[in-house]
Amino acid sequence: MAVPKRRTSRSNTRSRRAQWKAKAPALSKCSRGHTIRPHTMCPTCGRYNDRQVLDV
Repeated sequence: MAVPKRRTSRSNTRSRRAQWKAKAPALSKCSRGHTIRPHTMCPTCGRYNDRQVLDV
C-alpha cells in the first residue's frame, strides 16, 4: 500500500481545504419575473421556456 514519503505541511493542507466550500446557487428569472434555478420549470406559474407546462 502506498504511503506518503513526507508529511504534508499545514499550509498545503489548509490551502487545499480552502477550495472545499459551498457556493450560492445560480438563479435566473422566469418570463413572469419569479426567481428560479436555471433550466427548470417555475414552480409558481408552471412555465418553462415561455410555454405553459403544468397547470398550477
